[in-house]
Amino acid sequence: MRKETSTNFINEQSITDDCPIAATLKVIGGRWKLIILWNLREQPLRYKALQRSIPHISEKMLTQQLSVLVEDGWVLKKDYGEIPPRTEYSLSKLGASFIPILDHIYSWGVENDIIEKVKLGIQK
Repeated sequence: MRKETSTNFINEQSITDDCPIAATLKVIGGRWKLIILWNLREQPLRYKALQRSIPHISEKMLTQQLSVLVEDGWVLKKDYGEIPPRTEYSLSKLGASFIPILDHIYSWGVENDIIEKVKLGIQK
């Protein structure tokens, strides 16, 4: 978290205040948030199932990112109040409304062979 008086904070605010693209990228930015949303697109998942669906994500990072997504209203968390604990995550209306955009990004990546280009270090 940046200090509200820092130049970086002020610059970021001035960009995101007037640009929906910058504001959206700020909210969904990072390595894991979009992947979490993508994995929740078809059905609600319990924590461990979600973790298994995302290779290489640590428990700490998954917990942090889910917490932010829940707090920001992109994901819903349902706690069943059972022993052992059972928690399920699903997309909120906001999160579900973003899936068509992710579908387009996915299709664009496939059409333009982006995975191969990234592997080769070619980003033209």
